Amino acid sequence: MKPKDDRKVEAIAAAVYRLSARHGLSSVTLADIAREAGVATSTLYVYFKSREVLLDEVYRKAKTATMTRYALKDDPAAPLKARVRRIWLNMVDHRLENQHQMAFLEQFYHSEFISETSRALGLRMAAPFLELLAAGQKSEQLKPLPLPLMGAAIMGLAKETAVLLSRGDLPDNEKTRASAFQLCWDAIKA
Repeated sequence: MKPKDDRKVEAIAAAVYRLSARHGLSSVTLADIAREAGVATSTLYVYFKSREVLLDEVYRKAKTATMTRYALKDDPAAPLKARVRRIWLNMVDHRLENQHQMAFLEQFYHSEFISETSRALGLRMAAPFLELLAAGQKSEQLKPLPLPLMGAAIMGLAKETAVLLSRGDLPDNEKTRASAFQLCWDAIKA
């Protein structure tokens, strides 16, 4: 069997991201993906045996890239606030740099298309961040809130900050980012 062409796989993933952002994931068909990626629909079936397998694989790639980016330059020896700030800034930057990918991730995770395998992958990949928050709670530096709620607050403010920056509603500078992170920190600190 001929190996998969990585460029085609990337083009297919990018097509899924763009179409999800533009039209919503639920309306995207394999024919749409093939057309957007510049490949034949039959090529999709060579690479992925079904739409579900394709979406799971695109999710796996996107989630891996996202969580790797979130952890970039995280220093486990740094104080908690500095670590949360680094991760939060990485969230904002990744959202600014990968808006279509993030639209796909959010839509897929909250859709009927997500498989139990993909849901479990998402939870596994989020575990180190949730463990950091749990350690912050144990040391009484963070509020004793349910971890999913605390994670949602952090990610939600990162998302909305990125939206405001990308639209130009706020200047993308250190002052804005510091103010936005301080708002996030004040929401979660004990």
